[in-house]
Amino acid sequence: MTSLSLLATLLVTLAVTSSADLEWWQTGVIYQIYPRSFMDSNGDGIGDLEGIRQKLTYLKNLGVTGIWLSPIYKSPMADFGYDIADFRNIAEEYGTMNDFDNLLNDTHALGMKLILDFVPNHSSDEHEWFVKGTNPDDPDFAKYKQYYVWRDAKEDGSPPNNWNSVFGTGVPGDGWQWNEKVGQYYLHQFDVKQPDLNYRNPELVQEMKDVITFWLDRGVDGFRVDAIPHLFEDSEWRDNPPNSNERVTNQPETYDMVEQWRTLVDKYPDKVMMLEAYASTEQTMAYFGTKERPGGHFPFNFFIISNLHTDSINAAHVNDLIHQWVDNVPSFGWSNWVVGNHDNSRVATRLGTNYVDTMNMLVTLLPGTAITYDGEEIGMTDNRDITFDEGKDPQGCIAGEDHFQDKSRDFERSPFQWDDSKNAGFSTADTTWLPVNQNYKTLNVEAQLKDPKSHLNIYKKLAEARKDPVVQNGDLTTLVVDTNVLSFARTLESSVYVVVINLGGNDVSVDLSNKFGINSDSLDVYVSSSNSALSEGQRIQLSNIQLEKYAAVVLTNTA
Repeated sequence: MTSLSLLATLLVTLAVTSSADLEWWQTGVIYQIYPRSFMDSNGDGIGDLEGIRQKLTYLKNLGVTGIWLSPIYKSPMADFGYDIADFRNIAEEYGTMNDFDNLLNDTHALGMKLILDFVPNHSSDEHEWFVKGTNPDDPDFAKYKQYYVWRDAKEDGSPPNNWNSVFGTGVPGDGWQWNEKVGQYYLHQFDVKQPDLNYRNPELVQEMKDVITFWLDRGVDGFRVDAIPHLFEDSEWRDNPPNSNERVTNQPETYDMVEQWRTLVDKYPDKVMMLEAYASTEQTMAYFGTKERPGGHFPFNFFIISNLHTDSINAAHVNDLIHQWVDNVPSFGWSNWVVGNHDNSRVATRLGTNYVDTMNMLVTLLPGTAITYDGEEIGMTDNRDITFDEGKDPQGCIAGEDHFQDKSRDFERSPFQWDDSKNAGFSTADTTWLPVNQNYKTLNVEAQLKDPKSHLNIYKKLAEARKDPVVQNGDLTTLVVDTNVLSFARTLESSVYVVVINLGGNDVSVDLSNKFGINSDSLDVYVSSSNSALSEGQRIQLSNIQLEKYAAVVLTNTA
């Protein structure tokens, strides 16, 4: 047992702006559902809206405040919903507009909110706009051609410049596709079947604003805006510098468009607009806009998901990632915490099963909005048994069999594990759209509901704590205790939550006496990780906090 006497510590305190009237998206948990993999209600092997509706009680009991659905719109599914053929209709395999209305109404009846993915950068090449805009014989050809980004070939017939596709092979210019009927190249920053929309066209801009109002009028509670940095491109069509995509991301016009959308969304009360932006700290914070002309309610905080890896898990690094966000958020902005999503390996695989509860403690108890990807509450792992032949993700398939394991996002999208019955209770079909992870026999919701120390029951306790004003409005103080021990406190007047995390592979004894300004020599265990021997309600001396390897505990005086 290592004793940590705090001879060398790093202590950082942040005052969190207090507000008696926080919005629903600030105080609760926003839960991302990948609809294709959540619950199949009709036995076709594909998740659907009715399946989600049937599981609303589970989400309510979990402590979810807002449900965010990855794309559900009509689509040929080249990129599984991110290639949209009709922004105002539902994909047939997911259901009907009536199914959507039923889901929306029942979500609201249970006191939860429903958030949709808004995918503004591109459409499907099967969208009516693109079909008309690539047919010179169509009477609306000239109008709809301008809805997309077109350029002439170079004199030798090669692409206009070296811009690449995110899903491409790395060959310079593979973000352009030649269209014989038009006699020009069109830009596709993602799949070839996802032509980029042209936001320098006022008619297209209005069309997409009308999409926003269509769904707000229908009663949705907000949007997660996909791939926002890609919205505009360099107006001079210059090549990207080596190892950079700066000509096609985070352009000044993009920030202006976000601000226009925020003005539109703010006409509807009680809504939220979240932004997906993998970008530098400065570029990310700029998506908040200004106090006078706000942008998104918040851009997603990807600092942990992008920068914390198995070879960099130590207290100082995690502390730095926390402060990289909280120290740079503008005074009028709001924090948020993300450790998993449909584009990144799951926590239990990326970092290890020992860190599932630790990461959920960070997500739920740091100041700001908690965002959880479905399955992270039970510690689901990537299904790395999915083969190239079984793969569906275009990013992995385009990369080829040799690079499939590195590039595919199928592994973190495998079906949700409800119980130990056929297909983990996800579907009665003989074959599911992606194979179910075979660890479902023991790793599933039903089994964890029965275990008081399961990831699921720990998560529910953490979500419950978010109702406490201390977690909603309390100041944040972080403390690097030792190489592998991090602690942070949320304090409001005399009330406190203290989180102590052992990131290392040895048992430790931690001394937090006279730290965080606590007027007591002991606190009660609110919840501890599944690999901790500490029990809920147990009184712990702050001078002698015993933690097993990789264990974590939440202490409080509010119980």
